[in-house]
Amino acid sequence: MENAKKTGHGGARANAGRRKGTTDRVTIAGLLEAVQNRANGKSYMDIIAEDFIKARDNGDTHLTMKYHNLILNKVAATLTNIEVTDSSETVNNKEAAFLKAIDLIQTAKKTVDNNRD
Repeated sequence: MENAKKTGHGGARANAGRRKGTTDRVTIAGLLEAVQNRANGKSYMDIIAEDFIKARDNGDTHLTMKYHNLILNKVAATLTNIEVTDSSETVNNKEAAFLKAIDLIQTAKKTVDNNRD
């Protein structure tokens, strides 16, 4: 048995695995659409808002806090932005480059118009 050849154990197999170009079976869009279909056309946002109000009205402080965290994390992520300030030299360089680009466009347009005539 020491020299016995192994048959069919391990290694790559022809046509094994996912085919090229296949997508995930579960997608976010598909999940949201399924939720909306099962909720009589209500959007996922509306469902979350309704559930939040129910939890608050029922006095479920633990669940209400979870909804607060969920909603505030989304709001914070949406409102967070990065402010970039440029020095006056950078602004001047950008302005000069912009004006040069406009001049090149106008020159090219004049050339095209002259060639038409």
